[in-house]
Amino acid sequence: MLVRLLYCSRAVDTRPDGIEAILAQARQHNPVSGITGILCYGGGIFLQAIEGGRLQVSDLFGHIQKDPRHKDVALLHYEEIFERRFGGWTMGQVNLSKLNHTILLKYSEKPELDPYAVSGKVSLALLEDLMATAAICGRT
Repeated sequence: MLVRLLYCSRAVDTRPDGIEAILAQARQHNPVSGITGILCYGGGIFLQAIEGGRLQVSDLFGHIQKDPRHKDVALLHYEEIFERRFGGWTMGQVNLSKLNHTILLKYSEKPELDPYAVSGKVSLALLEDLMATAAICGRT
């Protein structure tokens, strides 16, 4: 059974090294569990989609909720899926500070990442748009 989970959180450590440490850990551990997904960050906020088996995704989300590198963890969207949308990435990344901000304005009131202010489906649509425009890097 495949599922997709979308969540957001605020970074405790917003330095580039802190973000890289999270990505490196994900890229190391996710393949073993069959987890794929993408991580967007900007303005100290993470928006992440993770896909994989129901138990594996649930377990990972439980760890994220307890991870001291994250605060204000919020579940945005969860669904059973037929196939992965982000299957090409053990953990792809998008640095929103390097994007044209019109893509953010397409989905929100202001050209900034604020998944706390929009629905989970809107946040998922943003991720799909980023994937379609090749804004995701770190493909493995």
